[in-house]
Amino acid sequence: MPVNIEGIREFARLAREPSELVRHARGNIGLWLTLIAVAAAAVFMLMSGTKFAVGAATLFAIWAILAVSLNLVVGYTGLLSVGHVGFFGIGAYTMAVLTSEAPYEQLRTGVIPTFGWPFFAVLPLCIVLAGLAALIVGVVFNRFRDDIFVLVSFGFAIIAYSVFLNLRSVTRGAFGIHEIVRPQIGAWTFDGNVAFLLLALVFLGFVMLISWFITTSSFGRVLTAIREDEQAIEVFGYQATHFKLAVWVISAMMAGLAGGLFASWTRFIDPNSFILLESVLLVSIVILGGLASIWGSLLGAMAFVLLEEGMRFLPFIPTEYTGQARQVVLGILLVLLMLFRPQGLVGRFRL
Repeated sequence: MPVNIEGIREFARLAREPSELVRHARGNIGLWLTLIAVAAAAVFMLMSGTKFAVGAATLFAIWAILAVSLNLVVGYTGLLSVGHVGFFGIGAYTMAVLTSEAPYEQLRTGVIPTFGWPFFAVLPLCIVLAGLAALIVGVVFNRFRDDIFVLVSFGFAIIAYSVFLNLRSVTRGAFGIHEIVRPQIGAWTFDGNVAFLLLALVFLGFVMLISWFITTSSFGRVLTAIREDEQAIEVFGYQATHFKLAVWVISAMMAGLAGGLFASWTRFIDPNSFILLESVLLVSIVILGGLASIWGSLLGAMAFVLLEEGMRFLPFIPTEYTGQARQVVLGILLVLLMLFRPQGLVGRFRL
């Protein structure tokens, strides 16, 4: 992987000249936004207690994987997809169906076959099945662009939700699947919250490394060129449809990974976890953090988790209205961003 020698030299030069470093920091709004977001997250976590902090950090890691994966499609390639939640659900249900050992026949609500496979045996299947689904639908989606692509991805999200809800012989429909197993290596089970958080962070680092390698390679430069002018890149002999399909499948596989982690962490899933609103929220996270920025995806996920979990502690908002209040605040933030910083917090491109 290439090393940015010029960037290292520039940092060393700034370190030798404190006044120049201060001047550079003043003009770097992304740096300040990053520091503010990280400081706010740290203070909020410390004030809320260790158990809450670990849970929120785990949720952040899962949503960050999703945001980074979607940013490869929306930010770098310019394909606005609102169907990513479908791949997330495929990964989650694969993990749930193959690892659950609950005695459903005693619940009188719906019986599905149980397999009791271990977590690490199923996780690769979560990734592969999500990628396979993306390959199948991607062959069709590649025929569309711009607004039509948004509409067909919207349709895929609805179809995925309908399958999760109505394929009761596999998913138990609205009753959901519970007693999903936690990861286990030998006699050691990742049953504790801290242990699962560390595992989620390892997978997040792995996804970030792959994404960084993609975006800094010639493959990533072609994706950015497709975003700017797809027809122009084809003049130079590149098959844009092949590159779009490849990044679409890679992104879906990452979403499948996040889905498998999510199912194992919550130990219960139902179709309501994969409604279209969740996909809209995911797109909002990517826009909020910044398009074509891996670090921006992390910032967007962090802001979302702080908003998602932090508003429960506001005394002037009744508990039954917390969900609606989150959506209102997130909508206001997006409107303000579109007005004053349309590229997001640390993004490279405008939507």
